Amino acid sequence: MKLQFTSTESRFLVVRILYFYFLLFTFDPHLETSKMAAARDNVFPTRMNLQTTKIRLRGAQTGHSLLKRKSEALSIRFIEIVKKIQEAKLNMGKIIQDASFSLAEVTYTAGDIGFQVRENAKIASYKLISKQENVSGVLLPVFEKSVQSSNAFELAGLSRGGSRVKQCKENYMAALDILVQLASLQTAFLLLDEIIKLTNRRVAAIEYIIIPRIENTIQYISSELDEQDREEFYRLKKVQSKNKEVQSNKEQSSSVPDIEYLNSTGTFFFFYLLFITNI
Repeated sequence: MKLQFTSTESRFLVVRILYFYFLLFTFDPHLETSKMAAARDNVFPTRMNLQTTKIRLRGAQTGHSLLKRKSEALSIRFIEIVKKIQEAKLNMGKIIQDASFSLAEVTYTAGDIGFQVRENAKIASYKLISKQENVSGVLLPVFEKSVQSSNAFELAGLSRGGSRVKQCKENYMAALDILVQLASLQTAFLLLDEIIKLTNRRVAAIEYIIIPRIENTIQYISSELDEQDREEFYRLKKVQSKNKEVQSNKEQSSSVPDIEYLNSTGTFFFFYLLFITNI
């Protein structure tokens, strides 16, 4: 079969393909993450804040590790539940089929016994008990059956078809068991699906937003503290050099009168010796 397109349809198809390739080669999934990761907390750069931020980083890394392991444990249990649901659905088809065929045999053998069963059923003989199962901190509902001793099939099939009625009862009890099991698994499946999505979102938020934000804050505080240390060192060097300069000026100023005194004394002795020589 050969496909034919009109000119308008072909142009529209070409535009759609080009737009798809444009999105494919220009979309960067890490762009927003890198923008969010570049942010930091507005804190004053002190050593106390640096220590507090490091403690926060260790707490975030511990929480990320715990949530990661929780997600893995829930994913393993989720896969097990999916396998059990598949097996239960495959078995349910055969069991329901057998129950329907057994009811047809009862109807053919003993006639319609539904009215008789409803008349004898005073209380429920098949009840459900709801329990909870703890899986990595998540409470999953578990349904279990509770069968009472009362029998609503006492008079059913008394005249004929008693074995067929008994077989039909057993088949429908098995059908109820598989339905209860499937309901329990399906409820746990839906709950685990939501919990796993929530846990994965938390893990991603801690890994790509919270931890990079705290690391950027630590880097900012460390750089500011290093800059302050360099400024303090430079200031101390300048103060030390200034003190040395002042000290040298004082020494020079204190040595000038001594030199003048010596010069004046030497001049006096020179004229004194000259005067004595002339005499």
